[in-house]
This record gives sequence, structure tokens and C-alpha cells, in this order.
Amino acid sequence: MSDKRQRARVQGSWAKPLPKPSGPSGAVPNNQQPKNAPNSWGCDPQKTPKTFEFHQPSKPVRDVPPEKVIEQAGDHEISLGPSGVSRLRLLPGFLAPKDADWMFSKLLAELPWSQKTNYRQGEAYEEPRLTCWYGELPYTYARSTMPANTQWHYLLSNLREEVEQASGCSFNSLLCNLYRDCHDSIGWHSDDEASLGNTPTIASLSLGDTRMFSLRKQPPPEENGDYTYVERIRVPLSNGTLLLMDGATQDDWQHQVAKEYHDRGPRINLTFRTTYPEPAGHRPGTKLRFTPSRT
Repeated sequence: MSDKRQRARVQGSWAKPLPKPSGPSGAVPNNQQPKNAPNSWGCDPQKTPKTFEFHQPSKPVRDVPPEKVIEQAGDHEISLGPSGVSRLRLLPGFLAPKDADWMFSKLLAELPWSQKTNYRQGEAYEEPRLTCWYGELPYTYARSTMPANTQWHYLLSNLREEVEQASGCSFNSLLCNLYRDCHDSIGWHSDDEASLGNTPTIASLSLGDTRMFSLRKQPPPEENGDYTYVERIRVPLSNGTLLLMDGATQDDWQHQVAKEYHDRGPRINLTFRTTYPEPAGHRPGTKLRFTPSRT
């Protein structure tokens, strides 16, 4: 026997003959294929292919209301409830530009500006602005008190008279804010301390560079403090502009002057208001909440 035939016979004894094809075109019938063999697409025939199922969102899709910008002079009713009508009165050019310029320079140089310490969650921090206070009563907010100061600068007394004539309101106190640059700001808040009484009117006079004044509506109870879908308003306050916040604005809305990310010159904001002795049993600076009449 030749070496070649001997090698073939030895190799053949190791090999197992393949099954002969019996189906058409030489294909192995399905009943002869292994049970767990994948098909030609690499899929397991024992598994049912998954189908896409659409599930309706558990919560309805809501649109965030567009922010409203108020620039036109006049009275603006910004909401009718829940505590009552909230109004803004915008008076651009309340002071002539030349008058506003020299008043700004004088107040910047002569008012007793200082940086107030506030408290947030038990921790002290320096306010990102300078302030001073005028009034026969002290003023407390954010657990920090500004002492009474009856020595009104003569220019502030004159401005108070002009603001009272324009608004039809009387004011006995004034909080002055100095925003030194774009980094100075005041966060979201309402002027609703007990010392300001119910539905206070706040008159805000701006001097210096323009800053954006923002308002947002208080969310209803079912929103659990979520401000995502509330109404929002922006009001650019330029040199010499007077803004009055009236009605239920302090109960139903919050406001702020946010930091900005481009250069801003200094701005003085004079906020005239009326203060009263703190009600008996109230801790100074706490909020005074009340239930408005529905009749």
C-alpha cells in the first residue's frame, strides 16, 4: 500500500461522515436542524421579536410661558389673583437725563453706603451690593436690622416729594441700593415684611446705568414651589425711570435684579415705602401673610 493511500485511510477513520442533503437544492430540512440553531439572520427562532409600544406620558406635556417684556409707559395689570390685582406703573424719563446724572453723582458720593451682612440657612454672607436706610423706624429683613435714620439727605427729601406727587401715595422711609457693577445683584424676593403692612406700594427710582428688573409669579400650591411654568416679566430700568409696584404684587409675585455677564456701570436704586411698627408677637423681619377677602 502506498504511503498516500495509507494516510488517507488513517485520516478517514477519524472523520465522521456528514449527513446527506435530502431537501431541495441540497438544503438540510428544518426537522433535521438543531433546535437551538440560529436562522440565517442570526436570530433565535425560539424568541418572539419585540415590537415597539407607545406609552402615553404619565404627565401632560406643558409649555413654559414666554417671558413678557414691559417697556411702554403707563399702567400694566400683570395678574388678577389669587390675592387681588397686581399692577405696575412704568414712567420712563420721570427725571430729565441731565438732572438724573448730577443727582446720581451727588448721591453716589454723599450717601453713607455700607455692605450689609445677611443670613441664609444659618450662614452669614455679605450682600452683593451696598445699601443705606432712611426712616423713623428700623428695618429688618433676612434676619438683619438696619437702624432708624431720620437724617434725610436734602436731595432724597426733594425726590420723595416728587415721587409722592406722581404716585398719589405718601412714604415715610427709603431703602437705597447701590449696584457697583454687573456682578452686584439682589436675588428673588418679595417686599412683604410685616413692617410694610398689607398690599404695600413700593416706588422704585433708578439712577445710573440700565439694569434689568425681573418678576416671576408665585406658583400655585399644587406646584410645590416649582417656578418652571410660572409667568415671568422683564422691565429694563434706565436712568431717571420710576417704577411703581402696587396692589397684590408683593403677595403674588417675586422680583430680582440678577447678575449680568457684560460690563455695567454703577446704578442707584431708591425704593420708597411706608413702614409701620411691627405687630405684637411678630419677630422683626418676618413675613406677614394674610387671607384676602373673596367677597
